Amino acid sequence: MTPGRMPMMETVAKRKPRPRRSFTPEFKADIVERCQAGDRSIGEVAKDFDLTETAVREWVKHADIDAGRREGLSSDEREELSRLRRENRRLQADVDLLKRATAFFAKETR
Repeated sequence: MTPGRMPMMETVAKRKPRPRRSFTPEFKADIVERCQAGDRSIGEVAKDFDLTETAVREWVKHADIDAGRREGLSSDEREELSRLRRENRRLQADVDLLKRATAFFAKETR
């Protein structure tokens, strides 16, 4: 190893994580459109806009699913599934509370 140079593991470990960013649906659609045009790869488009290639690949995949070109849950279905899971958690908490209340009042009436 040359003097003054860090080993590779130390260099990688000291990198700060990239801050999480959010993008508008219009911006994502524009990026997907550029990727689907076919003149540049997903990696090139991602690099041009300082995006992670993984994120852009996900956007393209979800656009293909929404358009029916690929199997999977559409955006509407994913949104409904999230809503139903939230509602299920809330209802389960209500059931748990009612079970505890029932047990409490059963003890009190003996």
